[in-house]
Amino acid sequence: MRLRIVVAALAAALVLAGCGESDQEKAQSKVCDARAEISKQVDALKALTPSTVTIDQVKQSVDAIGSSLKDIADAQGDLSDERRSQVQEANQAFSEQIKGIGSSLLQSTSVADARTQLQQAVTQLGESYNSSLARVDCG
Repeated sequence: MRLRIVVAALAAALVLAGCGESDQEKAQSKVCDARAEISKQVDALKALTPSTVTIDQVKQSVDAIGSSLKDIADAQGDLSDERRSQVQEANQAFSEQIKGIGSSLLQSTSVADARTQLQQAVTQLGESYNSSLARVDCG
């Protein structure tokens, strides 16, 4: 009787251990959560108009995007080779676009020019997201 209880307890423990997420699954979840946050921030930036945009709003969204890009980079090591390659390429492409957009924003000479450049940058950011990170399969 006692042996049956021990065997049943061991079997239950093995079943429960098998239900946990692997490192690969956890990494994929981190990547997808970060991708969703980036999408949310890009949408928030797109919703800004020249009359409603503030530096604080832009900075907050850009900081959140930067944090999410770091989360993606940190999770890459635990992804499968194929997923790692896809995520690295998307992350790199999007990061390069952000750097380019940031440097172009610093060239404005007036508030009106800065607002126009910001609107153009946000459009570019959305297009960059759609052509890179949005293609990472999370579904």
